Amino acid sequence: MATYISFLNFTEQGVKAIKDLPARIAAGRQACEANGGKLLNYYLRRWVHRMLWLFMRLLMMKPWQAYYLQRQALGNLRTTSMRAFTESEIPGILSKMP
Repeated sequence: MATYISFLNFTEQGVKAIKDLPARIAAGRQACEANGGKLLNYYLRRWVHRMLWLFMRLLMMKPWQAYYLQRQALGNLRTTSMRAFTESEIPGILSKMP
């Protein structure tokens, strides 16, 4: 499974319902598992540029795009995600260099 790191920032709607965050995390974890992934960690970050950030690390199978679209369609957050490589994956990447 591939590892992804996501930076989630709340929309105005998401901040208004911030007290629902534990339930939303649980629902996100359940949706991730239903799509064959595993949500490893959530980290709540203090205000950065007037935005409350949530960091998420997850293992995800191929349908991860559908998972992210499903989460964003709820209107509570915007995501920026990137593929992350573990320490054990780095030698394989470097071995492909000329």
